[in-house]
Amino acid sequence: MYEKEKRILEAKHVTKRFQLSGNRILTACEDVSLNFYKNHTLGIVGESGCGKSTFARMAVGLEKPDSGEIFFRGRNVLEIKGEELRLSRRNIQMIFQDPSEAFNPRMKLKEIICEPLLNFRLINRKQMDSKARELLEMVELPGSFAERFPHDMSGGQRQRIGIARALALEPEVIICDEITSALDVSAQKAIVELLINLQNKKQVSIGFITHDLALVQQFAHQVAVMYLGNIVEIINGNEVSVNARHPYTKELLDSIFDVHMDFSKKIVSIESEVPSPLNVPEGCPFRNRCNACRKVCETEKPVLKEIEPYHLVACHQYNDSFYIGGCL
Repeated sequence: MYEKEKRILEAKHVTKRFQLSGNRILTACEDVSLNFYKNHTLGIVGESGCGKSTFARMAVGLEKPDSGEIFFRGRNVLEIKGEELRLSRRNIQMIFQDPSEAFNPRMKLKEIICEPLLNFRLINRKQMDSKARELLEMVELPGSFAERFPHDMSGGQRQRIGIARALALEPEVIICDEITSALDVSAQKAIVELLINLQNKKQVSIGFITHDLALVQQFAHQVAVMYLGNIVEIINGNEVSVNARHPYTKELLDSIFDVHMDFSKKIVSIESEVPSPLNVPEGCPFRNRCNACRKVCETEKPVLKEIEPYHLVACHQYNDSFYIGGCL
């Protein structure tokens, strides 16, 4: 299912810290290891401030980790410099949460979509009109929209423009950072269906960053759950609702309100607030909100262990006697 030869992008033990005023240090991501596979979607889920977007920015090269490695097809991209680095950026593209901030409001849609192609000299200006129409139709928008401006579009249409721009360079990986969070349910569904169709056509790997576990488990092949900069569980997407093991993942599931949910089941909110990332508890980062907290959780930080094939959990409930061995 997750053959090594299909592994496109690998993050290994990536850590990112930010220096703040007063000599304070914020650890946004700590020892994060994740893999992106060809024609697969990896969902990365967690509450706001857990480090999802910081990881996304490192994956596409907008931020550099303080430690760890990021490999694209076996090559450490952190070692690439100059023109080779510029050329390599076409392989991994990103779609941002708010496309209006990513687009120049004075540029027409055809200029926005084709700008990456012009930068890499893959087309000339005479080819821009026809290429823009082709890309707009690819994301199920009329080709005539090429002459419009971003402010003429709805939120869902602007996200389609973002998808068209990201796929213009034919990348092997696209990272979607909370791209459905500002959309209504029907628009979310349409965007997800579009991504699935494009993935099947282009065999592209997708990283889908979101706080919505109910949404991402519907289409992601694999889901990674983040909490305070740490990966606490990695599980196949179709197993999340029935086989999640980490207490945090379970509480996220219990707090979901969804039109397809069992309405006889009580919705349970997660008790207490997320600790400040400037004051992460010693031991397990989730211990002060966990009903299953034990003495060992207060002093020792759990590490990710594979408790069954392709299912990893960072929790002391799953000790060495459950360990099957090996990371993905």
